[in-house]
Amino acid sequence: MTHEAREAQGADRDAVAAMLARAFADDPAMRFIFPDPVVRAARLPRLFRLLYKADGPVGIRWVTVGGEAATLWRSPGRAHTGTLAMLREAIPMLHALGGAIGRALRVADAIEAHQPEGRYWYLHIAGCDPAHQGRGFGAAAVRAGLEQAHADDVPVYLETPLEKNIGFYRGLGFDLVGDWEVPNGGPRFWSMLRPA
Repeated sequence: MTHEAREAQGADRDAVAAMLARAFADDPAMRFIFPDPVVRAARLPRLFRLLYKADGPVGIRWVTVGGEAATLWRSPGRAHTGTLAMLREAIPMLHALGGAIGRALRVADAIEAHQPEGRYWYLHIAGCDPAHQGRGFGAAAVRAGLEQAHADDVPVYLETPLEKNIGFYRGLGFDLVGDWEVPNGGPRFWSMLRPA
């Protein structure tokens, strides 16, 4: 079955954030950041609303037509969060993360430390509503971004804390390029790159 994705707009933010919160409810990185499942369920929608807003000006966001899956991309040269952007979002991020700020920064620092050099599209976030997984919606949202990367003739990079995702991304042309762990008891991640 083939599904379509469209460029997500500002008005899609709340629906996409709620869907991503469901998609990441059992994600190892999110479990590390928010160990308490009740706290995680309450804070993830807020966090994804902020990330959705932040990724708009530095990349592109795709969502399937029915909102089943979404991807947030950062364009070449924009994968790292700049100091000014961090300062601008510091207070909202504190409200979203609460006491988990230290663990979240540990994850973010490790992610940035393992990103490759050079120009590439960065698949920052990809999620599919658990009720729709395994039906091609996630692949449609990823492919929409891959088409942009292909047009720009640059590679695509991502990392995932879910080993089961490696096969999914290999099916979309990504190669496994490394694995690493967040220091001090954090989750393991796998880095993947799709050539230009």
